[in-house]
Amino acid sequence: MKHIRPPRLVALAGVAALAVAACSGSGSNPTPVATPMTNPTQAATEAPPAAGVEMAVASSSLGDIVVDGEGLALYLFQQDTQGDGMSVCNDDCAASWPPLVVEDGATPEVGDGVTGEVGTATRDDGTTQVTLNGWPMYHFAGDLAAGDTNGQGLNDAWWVVDGAGDAVKG
Repeated sequence: MKHIRPPRLVALAGVAALAVAACSGSGSNPTPVATPMTNPTQAATEAPPAAGVEMAVASSSLGDIVVDGEGLALYLFQQDTQGDGMSVCNDDCAASWPPLVVEDGATPEVGDGVTGEVGTATRDDGTTQVTLNGWPMYHFAGDLAAGDTNGQGLNDAWWVVDGAGDAVKG
C-alpha cells in the first residue's frame, strides 16, 4: 500500500525549502543556493501592485501581528537595514519572499493596531515597497491562507512584526 502525501503539504515543503536556500546568504545581498521552482502551482508569484495596501493588526498563535488586507502575515528580513527601507531581498529571494508593494506614489492604508511609521521605499527593480518602522515588508510564499506564519524564524532572519513594526521572536 502506497502512502500518498497531500499535495498542499508537498508544495509547502518545497516552497519552504526554496525559501531557506534562497535567503540563507550572510552578505548584504543574499545569494541563492537553489534554483526557483518552475511548477506554477508551487512557484511564488508577485501580485501586481495595488493602489493602496491595507495593513492591520490581527491575532495569531504568535500574538498580535501585522497582516495585509487579506489577512496574510507580513515579515521583516534582518539582513535589510532598518531605517532606510532598502531591501536586499531581490531576484530568487523575492520569489520566495514577495515584497509588499504599492503603485508608485500610492500611500499604504493603515488599519487598527498599526502604530509604527508606515512608509515606502524604491526597490532595485523600480517597484515601491511598503515599509513599517523603517523595515521593508514581505509576504512568505509558503503562507497559503490568512493566519499562516510558516516563514516565522526561517534562517533566524525572517520575523513577523507587531503593530509598532518590531520583530516578534516568540
